[in-house]
Amino acid sequence: MFYLIIVLFIIGYVAIALEYKLPVDKAAIALATAALLWIFIAFGGEEIYAALPSYQMYLQTHPDATVMEFVTRHELIGHLGRISELLFFLLGTITIVKIIDTHGGFSMLSKIIKTTDKVKLFWIFSFLTFFMSAVFDNLTTTIVMITLMWKLVSGENTRWYFASMIVIAANAGGAWSPLGDITTIMLWVGGQVSVWSIILQLFVPGLICMLVPLIFLSLGMKGLTVPSSRSDRAKSQMPTTNRERWIILLSGTGGLLFVPVFKSITHLPPFIGVLLVLSVMWIMIGILHRKKEKEHRISLTLTEILKKDDMPTIFFLLGILLAVAGLESAGHLNVLGQFLDEKVRNVYAINIVVGALSSVMDNVSLVAGLMGTYPVVSPDALAAISDPAQVTYLKHFAQDGVFWEMLAYCAGTGGSILIIGSAAGVAAMGLAKIDFMWYMKKISLLAIAGYLSGAAAYFLIVR
Repeated sequence: MFYLIIVLFIIGYVAIALEYKLPVDKAAIALATAALLWIFIAFGGEEIYAALPSYQMYLQTHPDATVMEFVTRHELIGHLGRISELLFFLLGTITIVKIIDTHGGFSMLSKIIKTTDKVKLFWIFSFLTFFMSAVFDNLTTTIVMITLMWKLVSGENTRWYFASMIVIAANAGGAWSPLGDITTIMLWVGGQVSVWSIILQLFVPGLICMLVPLIFLSLGMKGLTVPSSRSDRAKSQMPTTNRERWIILLSGTGGLLFVPVFKSITHLPPFIGVLLVLSVMWIMIGILHRKKEKEHRISLTLTEILKKDDMPTIFFLLGILLAVAGLESAGHLNVLGQFLDEKVRNVYAINIVVGALSSVMDNVSLVAGLMGTYPVVSPDALAAISDPAQVTYLKHFAQDGVFWEMLAYCAGTGGSILIIGSAAGVAAMGLAKIDFMWYMKKISLLAIAGYLSGAAAYFLIVR
């Protein structure tokens, strides 16, 4: 049964990777994999848990407990509690971003950009994307910036270069912020990294990761771009005023920036802070639109906005995290951790490979697997070890250790190597109609150069 569970997980993982060739959404595959995996664990529990220390410790306080009781009441419910923290956090942030988007908040950015010079516009888009993705997730930022690009940039070839750079900048910007990417959110919520450490340590590597391809691509770009015409009729149909758009944009941005501060002050889980911000914005939009016509008021209510939430993403994460939790519970990830400790023992090499793999595999699954493989080492555990070499190695796995910070960088930026390697890339591919082979020929080598340059910068910073 132990090996059958591994086979099941691999089949599910391959099916997720080949989603674009299958008539099934990856969320459905992830949920099916998780459910079947836990069924196998439950019915093979006697064989799986007999020698595991976690079960023996549970029996000391619950001597009459059965294996099924241990699986359902201790393992499954315990993992679900930790997973729920992440899912509620994401659900809250996604809804806040949808509120801003529905109210036209992101459209206000086009009023700031005046230049038509291609190179200047290229740099403005890159840096704006880089910093926006640190506050909003990189997928949302990519969608917003490509939508904005269609209004300000003309020519298919030029748009492909802009869209490709937006993907690289969004992934690089999302890597140095606890709010910028699902993987960094996972590491922050899980306690592997803290807010200020990840910002201070990964800002420069993320910036270099963006700058290397940006500089090279700028060298071959010249001339002016002609903005697309804008429809006055479309403007008149917007149900919000400029004042309301700015209020919502600044409130939503400020609220998301407040969440890390809330956590540091109250020491409560981040999802509590996000739910507080969401509730304030919910009240705010009710007050702002109370005098509007019924049709416009209804279109701007949270009830309507929630219909647009990306629930398949939430279900996909639930399935993946539950499946990985099953591997952790049954001891598979402990076996993997022991193998890596014995054969590799180089946190830099492991993470460089993870980043490369994230260009063809789902980075959420990779990060979830490593989080389950390597527990966060506490200061007390380090103090109890007498071997200096072992202490030095295990410090990499303490909170804000090299392993976790570099994992955040590599998993976040490695997906830029291929256009299909990240959610931001897939979104750009669909919105800008970027050809896969064109991206590989024109962008991939520059993305690799940026990725490795950023990793080298991090290595120099921590050394």
